[in-house]
Amino acid sequence: MDAEESFREFVGARTAQLSRVALLLTGDVHLAEDLVQQTLLRVAERWRRVSGADDPDAYVRRMLYNQHVSWWRRAGPRAVLRSEPPERAGPDSSANVVSTIMIHRALARLTPRQRAVLVLRYFEDLTEAQTADALGCAVGTVKSQARDALAKLRRVAPELSELYGAEV
Repeated sequence: MDAEESFREFVGARTAQLSRVALLLTGDVHLAEDLVQQTLLRVAERWRRVSGADDPDAYVRRMLYNQHVSWWRRAGPRAVLRSEPPERAGPDSSANVVSTIMIHRALARLTPRQRAVLVLRYFEDLTEAQTADALGCAVGTVKSQARDALAKLRRVAPELSELYGAEV
């Protein structure tokens, strides 16, 4: 299989997952699409090196998070709070639309770094070490960011505790 074909296969297999993570990071469907596209453009330029990595998924995930942080640093902090959920390209396939909306609103209240840590740890189900590697920081930073993010969620979105009990 040549490089172009393997890249197309990778994109076909991973775009949906990357889009889901990008939406959780950005809180906006259109920004998430842009984030995934820009990340995949960067991946395409480096595909030979990426595909040869021990874990190409982790490499691409890290590029996605770094791209998101880069956007945030350039634009400065901004909250994306809406009274209505963002438009969706297709039907919402989640089992519980209300909890999805609540999670998106709650994540929008966190800093990009805190949001990235929670998305990696609890939505992507990565270990603390894997999360630290993906974000290029120390395990202690992941632990403190997760602690601070969960404390902030308990404060600003107590309704999540009602949905998920003691998990939040």
